[in-house]
Amino acid sequence: MLNLIDKIGDWNPQLLRELKGRLKFFNVAIAVATSLLLQLVVFLSQFREFPDHKYSLTGTYCRLRQIYEPQQNQLYKQSNQSQIAEFNDFISKNFCPQNEIDWQLWWQNHWEHIFLAFSVIFIFTLLVAGTYLLINDLAKEETRGTLNFIRLSPQSETSILTGKLLGVPSLIYLVVLIAVPLHLWAGHSAKIAFGYILSYYAILAASCIFFYSAALLFSLVSRWFSGFQPWLGSGAVFLFLFITMNLASLSSNTLNNSTAWFRLFNPWDVTNYLFPNLFHLSNGSPLINWQFFYFPLGASVFSIVGFHLLNFGLCSYGILQALKRCFRNPQASIISKEQSYLLVAFCQLMMWGFTVQLGRNNDKWVGQVEQNLILLGLYNLLLILSLIAVLSPHRQDIQDWARYRHQGATSRKNFWRDLIVAEKSPALVAIAINLTIVTIPWLVWISLTSVFEINDSQTWLTNDTDRLKVVLGTALSISLMMIYATIAQLILLLKTPKRSFWAIGTIGAAMFLPPMILRFIGISSQMSSVWLFSTFPWAGIQGCGTTTIFMAFLAELSVLTLLNLQLTRQVRLAGESATKALLAGR
Repeated sequence: MLNLIDKIGDWNPQLLRELKGRLKFFNVAIAVATSLLLQLVVFLSQFREFPDHKYSLTGTYCRLRQIYEPQQNQLYKQSNQSQIAEFNDFISKNFCPQNEIDWQLWWQNHWEHIFLAFSVIFIFTLLVAGTYLLINDLAKEETRGTLNFIRLSPQSETSILTGKLLGVPSLIYLVVLIAVPLHLWAGHSAKIAFGYILSYYAILAASCIFFYSAALLFSLVSRWFSGFQPWLGSGAVFLFLFITMNLASLSSNTLNNSTAWFRLFNPWDVTNYLFPNLFHLSNGSPLINWQFFYFPLGASVFSIVGFHLLNFGLCSYGILQALKRCFRNPQASIISKEQSYLLVAFCQLMMWGFTVQLGRNNDKWVGQVEQNLILLGLYNLLLILSLIAVLSPHRQDIQDWARYRHQGATSRKNFWRDLIVAEKSPALVAIAINLTIVTIPWLVWISLTSVFEINDSQTWLTNDTDRLKVVLGTALSISLMMIYATIAQLILLLKTPKRSFWAIGTIGAAMFLPPMILRFIGISSQMSSVWLFSTFPWAGIQGCGTTTIFMAFLAELSVLTLLNLQLTRQVRLAGESATKALLAGR
């Protein structure tokens, strides 16, 4: 045991620190007792339906059921109340003989119940409880000041974070590991393929890595929540699991849209797919008809499990990169500009991949795109707004970058490179590049489709003029987002306190107040071109001509140009030396 402890300490000192702090005798005894008690409760709960000597003739496990149940159904169809009462009286006084009970079926269902119960318990226990423990541990480390001590250690970020992931939920792992033998035996007794059980474990392990990494990142970037962090993080995970589990119980059509990507992060759907008999799904799992760019993912277990693991792996890797940035420097942004391009491209790939499926008309070009326009627009709006908040630097960062430029240390070529990749430069060029990445799939779709549907009303793109209107609508959306990004950057350059809150409030008012005012005063989107200047210009495209839309675009472009001239002036002034500003009277 001492050699094992030494090896753990040599491999990962942070893991040894976490295990020594948690694997105390009392804690381990509580975890073992909890796991054993839980197994006993789950095992005995099914005995409520144990077929004793008073088991009904029409019970599920009585072989005579196939004789008496058709008679009962026939009487109910005839609605003969006297015969129904006589039959029910006979059933209540006579019971199924013990030799006519299908004990093999009862035990199989009993083991299926145990396997299913533990499958659900494992998901919620590992993801919800583990998330709570990780966020709570990092919050306590921050409060006690020991987190800064860990940051100064010579260990790599990967080593420290791995130690946290493996060590903090160690008691949760212990509870689950003690229950795994019974879970495996229940699956074997229920005649479930061992490969399917291993696939379930692989998906569960991958989901734990993803959620635990996200929990650590949430704890690092949400320090202002103080002691409420653990409850907020674990509550969000529980709510996500609960909502997606309810969605999984709906029809298979719920997977034919872009929200299908978000359901990849809940192991519940793939659990339904691997064990459909346990959930009594008459038409099988909804994942059977799942597609990704028309590729039938649900055709085999290998493609379903492989795609889940690939998605978890890529997302966990991205979160790990963000953790490395935020762990050593809590003031750093979550992602860099270069990483934001990859993030946006990955999100477009996943969202469009699950959007482009065979629709109800089985038309590959019409498909599901027109039915998901609002969802795609909403996802991309939230994504771009989040990037504006994350990538836009504050006054001090821009001042440092501008002063470095002002001193002649960069050429024109390096100037544009700084705008694209440098972290302290204004984020407008990076936002523009991300908007371009978002727009490319839309332009491809517009060039290929023949129908455009908004608010259940179809507009046929029969000529170049109709397509030009849709392209101009896309340009209006891009120019509006760039205006919002410029306004946010201008506010962050101010010297006033709480600039972030002012920026959020201003952008929120600019986005939502105009549509609300237009709705309140009764101006319809199809009657006025004013809607072209709102956050939802698509609503006004149908009632306006191409010239009107183009003029609205030129007006927004003029506003954007003026705002950027003002931003350029502010950045130049911020880069001046203190002596020069004093001599100039500033």
